[in-house]
Amino acid sequence: GVCEPECPAEAIKPDTEPGLESWLQLNTKFAGSWPNITQKKEPPADAKAFDGVPDKLAMLSPEPGEGD
Repeated sequence: GVCEPECPAEAIKPDTEPGLESWLQLNTKFAGSWPNITQKKEPPADAKAFDGVPDKLAMLSPEPGEGD
């Protein structure tokens, strides 16, 4: 329930739901290299431009930017 206020409702899935193996693999792959989010910040300036863009998974990088 911790993520629910910050994430879109469709992004929250119980880990018992079938068919989510690809998400587990993705989380396992990037959990060691991406920083933990410990404080709320403003969304990136281009966040709305990416809303609804298909195939965003292909844009993920194992080397996340530092940003603001």
